[in-house]
Amino acid sequence: MGRQILRMKNIKKSFYGVTVLHGIDFNLEEGSIHALVGENGAGKSTLMKILLGIHKKDSGTIELEGQEVEFANPGEALKHSISMIHQEICLVPTLDVAENIWLGRENQFSKHGYINIKARYKETERFLKDLDIDIDPREKVKNLSVAQMQLVELCRSVSYNSKVIIMDEPTSALASKEIDLLFRIIRRLKAQGVAVIFISHKLNEIIEICDDVTVMRDGHLVCAKKVEEVNEEKLIEWIAGRRMENIYPKTEKKIGETLLEVRHLQKEGVFEDINFEVKAGEIVAFSGLMGAGRTEIMRGLYGLDSIDGGEVRIAGKKVSIRSPKDSVNNGIGMVTEDRLNSGSIATMSVMENSTLPSLSGICKLFGYFSPSDERRLFSSVSERMSIKFNSPSDLIRQLSGGNQQKVIISRWILKHLKIIIMDEPTRGIDVGAKQEVYKIISDLAKQGMGVILISSELPEIMGLSDRICVVRNGRIVHRTRPSDTSQEELMSYAFGIQATL
Repeated sequence: MGRQILRMKNIKKSFYGVTVLHGIDFNLEEGSIHALVGENGAGKSTLMKILLGIHKKDSGTIELEGQEVEFANPGEALKHSISMIHQEICLVPTLDVAENIWLGRENQFSKHGYINIKARYKETERFLKDLDIDIDPREKVKNLSVAQMQLVELCRSVSYNSKVIIMDEPTSALASKEIDLLFRIIRRLKAQGVAVIFISHKLNEIIEICDDVTVMRDGHLVCAKKVEEVNEEKLIEWIAGRRMENIYPKTEKKIGETLLEVRHLQKEGVFEDINFEVKAGEIVAFSGLMGAGRTEIMRGLYGLDSIDGGEVRIAGKKVSIRSPKDSVNNGIGMVTEDRLNSGSIATMSVMENSTLPSLSGICKLFGYFSPSDERRLFSSVSERMSIKFNSPSDLIRQLSGGNQQKVIISRWILKHLKIIIMDEPTRGIDVGAKQEVYKIISDLAKQGMGVILISSELPEIMGLSDRICVVRNGRIVHRTRPSDTSQEELMSYAFGIQATL
């Protein structure tokens, strides 16, 4: 048993008379990887915010290396060697990688009042190389993929030489190759005596990387165990408070006529000769490593990015798509992988994010619309999709990840579209919410919609789809059905071990 570096004892917290933490104990050993798991709303984030000084506890004690502490803000926690990698990206898009990593610590590279930019780039290059991360320190963060941004977040946290690092869903935007890299870095930190609090909904990763696990549910401590004593089935039962069966719903449905045909779609240097079709009631999944071109293909198809050539047909008719508006007008909607930054408008309410594309349909004379009509429209879809919120005027960022995703999907249900593209639809949401999203996807297909699913989680691909396309280096290299393949075979094509077709 290692030396205890952090002890949180009998932590209680209430908001507006509602108790959200009921006397939580959490112990962390030096040089250990400790999983903190539970559904969204279980209290994990509140507990960590109390540790970081974002929230003030009502009662209980926090000891760091045997000394009682209570931080006023995350800056104080950082001075005491506690840092956090947040699930939502917290970088400055207009600054480059080096500037983001050393933000607020420019004095390390200053001389006579001037920043030695060359020295900062050199140190960043050395630092990235030491972590085996292949990212140009001069690249603007806005030009990086979500996965690369996540790795930059990791670099920034590690650069503080923290004794405790909190990682909130660190693999949610990563594919297998990047996850392997992250795990190598985590194990290296562990060997150096760093303690990691690993918050994740991916139970297989917890079994693989973690030493200990603490399970929370509804603000209560369910159990704290050694990982070697548990399995995924038991964890799910503790997290949900019930046994979860038939996670991937298989409903009887009819595959209909071809809704979408994509022929020879290409964008120089990104993807080429992309050919596929989607039929009514069909879920077509795109598998592959992060950076293989899956998202880029769909951004080109949807009109978010320009393409160099190719043909798109909807119900047999050739269409021109130069913008997302053209896609929506032709019956195609998209749920992007970054639901808060690119998939929603953070300053708008839950209701507004859901109804915005449909307002033209309820406009009255001279362009005015009735707020009561908007409320009725939103009420119909929110009840259908079991969206949980306090008020329709709540900001979308106030909801859990699963409910945010339901709101974004609901906007396309209200538009009665024919085809929906879903890019990593369950990224960063808990086990129970995932099952709800899976049911929504299955129901949409059952109702005759064509679904394009992009996912880095192979069990999702295998459990939900009717057909699978594997993408590598911007090309579709393999086509199959779940019944005719295995996760291992899909990975072999993704890595290029099998001969391409």
